[in-house]
Amino acid sequence: MSAAEFAAANLSRATGAGLDPHEYLRVTGELADLEEWGEAFVRAAHGHLVRAGQAATAISAGEHFQVAARWFHFATLGPNRERALAAAEADTAMGRALDLLEPGARRIEGPGFTGWLRGPADVAATAVVVPGLDSGKEEFHDVINALLRRGMAVFAMDGPGQGVLADTTTVRADYHHVIGQVIDALGTDRVGLVGLSLGGYYVAESAARESRVAAAITVSGPFRLHWDLLPRPVREILIQRAGGEPAARDFAGQVDLSTLASQIACPLLVVDGGQDVIPGVANGESLARLTPHGQYLRLSHGDHLLGNARPDWLAAAADWISGALT
Repeated sequence: MSAAEFAAANLSRATGAGLDPHEYLRVTGELADLEEWGEAFVRAAHGHLVRAGQAATAISAGEHFQVAARWFHFATLGPNRERALAAAEADTAMGRALDLLEPGARRIEGPGFTGWLRGPADVAATAVVVPGLDSGKEEFHDVINALLRRGMAVFAMDGPGQGVLADTTTVRADYHHVIGQVIDALGTDRVGLVGLSLGGYYVAESAARESRVAAAITVSGPFRLHWDLLPRPVREILIQRAGGEPAARDFAGQVDLSTLASQIACPLLVVDGGQDVIPGVANGESLARLTPHGQYLRLSHGDHLLGNARPDWLAAAADWISGALT
């Protein structure tokens, strides 16, 4: 895949993460080869760190740190020999941003997760945002903000094989153990879950096996994975995040909600894009149909993560989970 093709495929994902589309097009338009991706995105991130240091107010500095975190995170999506360093830089920059913009935000960590709890203290509703295969807690800017605006506390997390933990841990299909640790650490008796891409599977699997999940949303989540049909780039990422091809094949074989769906007792909203066609990944219609309290929203023009159809689902989904939890 050329640099231009890769950049175009990730444009709606980048804007959903809070990257300015004009800056994104300028940075990616200067790439002569996809191998330059990581270096170019890290360079853009450093530009925002410089702006943060020159900012006249804490608000402006915090906003630049926040944008830098997202550029560092996106540096990990393409070829990057310093991927682990970029993920660590994203984590650090987000921490500096929240120190300035949301001093009440708390870092919460456990054996298999880390993340930031944002929003008002002692609220009735807490939502956990679960990333996917190559995403992390710095990415889903639009989803997190939509939940915060509705008065919820939001825990944006990295789990095994994700974000800042990708270099030291590997993916696991029994993600409900991680969500159980998160709920314990949050000190609440019920949470809502929002999972994106592979995070959609993590959320559904957790909803089936963790009774403290009170409502859940999956966005572009797989119902089942077929290793032999997965595109080569997806297989390569999974091999990296699983710690080798045998482990990756085993993980893919466990991603199957056909028997777990009927065990999801809480309300579940499944959101799919009609233009999200990844060979080897069955869409979520089966999950919504087999789940006792499932609802299905399919937008025919939506791509993977539906970044090109945000007005058609994001506000409605945020309202839905807010209502389900409160």
